[in-house]
Formats: sequence, structure tokens, C-alpha cells
Amino acid sequence: MSFIRTFNGDIKPEDLGFTYSHEHIVCRPDYWVQRGEDDLLLDDKDKSQKDVEDFKRHGGKTIVDATAIDYGRDVQAVKQISDETGVQIIGTAGFNKSFLWDARVKEELKPIIGDYETYAEWIDKTPINKLTDFVIREVEEGLEGTPLKAGQVKFGTGYNRITPLEEKTLRAVARAHHETKAPVHSHTEAGTMGLEQLELLKSENINLENLSLGHMDRNPDPYYHEQIAKTGAFLSFDGIAKIKYAPESTRIYCILELVKKGYEDQILVSGDTARKTYYKHYDYGLGLEYIIAKWVPRFIDDANRQGFDGEKLIRKFFIENPARCFAFKK
Repeated sequence: MSFIRTFNGDIKPEDLGFTYSHEHIVCRPDYWVQRGEDDLLLDDKDKSQKDVEDFKRHGGKTIVDATAIDYGRDVQAVKQISDETGVQIIGTAGFNKSFLWDARVKEELKPIIGDYETYAEWIDKTPINKLTDFVIREVEEGLEGTPLKAGQVKFGTGYNRITPLEEKTLRAVARAHHETKAPVHSHTEAGTMGLEQLELLKSENINLENLSLGHMDRNPDPYYHEQIAKTGAFLSFDGIAKIKYAPESTRIYCILELVKKGYEDQILVSGDTARKTYYKHYDYGLGLEYIIAKWVPRFIDDANRQGFDGEKLIRKFFIENPARCFAFKK
């Protein structure tokens, strides 16, 4: 029996609906606070909520909030948005990537994780089994001492490297997955180190069909994508609308190359919308409505012209594949 865990309880996979697989809704990362990067602070619950309402108005039903503890998440605000909009939210336990760990631990978290000044100090000085226990608690009891349970576990690695602390968190997350059966998500910086992550996860006896790798479109290399897909893992193309990295034609090309090779059941699509300038109601950006309202019709048209069934593929990427990817398989 399988289920999906949301902030409002466990649901059947068939009740997930149209899903964005990687977003950030309300967060105030201390790393960016210290550097005065206001654009990277999604710190207005009401403005974030208006974008979520836009997503719902176009038929969206679920959002995976991929914000981990070290990225300044606000789980109570996100829960309120879920309650007030009716959009289902999946929360995230685990960790991000090492360069963000210079962030200061919020005072209210110190009773939960210990009296550490930074996340790097916490991760470095805490035995791996204790980090594992922490991730398990966030899945089975609740995030940051709340009753809001995580629906996935996450780790991250940097650009073209995996640091010792990142490997430590990867292994802690893998072991928490074995205990909880929560699906696993990974951050890959600019789409790099995905294959290296997979090798480490194999050493922890992880079934890679329970894993999604983020930011695959930041490394638009069809050969690389195929090597990852061969392992059974999900590939998340979650940079939609970020033309500064690549045009949409490049992303669509990479997605359809995977479809041609028979991997259409392993593709996820989202926006990783983590800046004020990406949000419509913060700073006039394209907003959370862009993918469902504009990118989806463009993809269908493009795919159909190339001989694919665009509508069928959209159903897979946003409904059927997330329903399998984010399921706890007990």
C-alpha cells in the first residue's frame, strides 16, 4: 500500500492531481539575509499566497515545497497558505548544499537541533546516526517541532564536487529513507554530480526508483540524462521560465529525447520559483501560473508537431509521474 504525505495528512496517490514537483513558497534563507540578497527572500506570506491562488485557478492541485531546514523555511505560513487556498503542500525534511551552511541557526531551532551557531557546525559535529534520527523525526513527527510532517527527504551537493559534509548528509538522508520509506529528492548544482550521487546512494542500498534528481535542465546533455534515467531515477526539469540559463526549446528538446528513448515515466516538471522577481505578486515576474497556463500549451503544441501526444505527456509529467515519485511505499 502506498500513500503521499501532505501538510494536511496522508492522501492516496490518485488524489494528488496536477503537481509542481519543486517550488519554494515562503522562506527567508539566512545565507542570503547576511549578504543583503532581498530578491532571494520569499518573506511575504500574502504575496506568495496570491501566486498559489493563480496556480489553483488554472487547475493546479499540489505543490512540493522543497525548502529544507537550512533554507529559512516557514512551515506555519506555508500550512496557512495550503489551508486558505485548498492547494495540497508536500513538505521537505533533510538538507540543502554545503555553501549555504554558513547560515546561522535560528534561535527557535536550537532547542530542537542543539546550541550550534551555524548549520555547518551542527552537521560537522553531530554523528551521522543523530542526523538520521533528526530527519526521521521530521517525517514521522513533524518539521521543526510542529505537527506538520515532511513528505520527502532531501540532500544536496555543490557544483562539480561533493564535500565530506554533503556526503554525510546524503548518507543520513538515505538511512532515514530506509526507516521511513519517504521518497528522496536531491539538489544537483547546475545539474552536476548526479551520477556520483547515484553511486553513493547505491552504496547505501537505495532503490533509485525512489529518487528524483533536481535541476536536470541546468545541464542540458541528453547523453547524461539517459545515463541517469537508466538507473530508474526520476529526472526533474525544474528550471522552466529561466531563459537566462537556456531557452524553452532546449528544455523541451531534452525532455522529448528522453521520451524517444522510453523514459517518459521518469520525468517531472516544475519551476523552482525561489526569487521575488520570479513571482508575479512580489515583483511582476511570470509567477506560479506560468507553467500551467503558458508553458503547458506551448509544450503540447511543440510535442504534437513532432509526432508525440503532447496532452498525454503532460498528464504523465504533472499527474501520473508525481503520484508515483512522491509515494511512500510501505
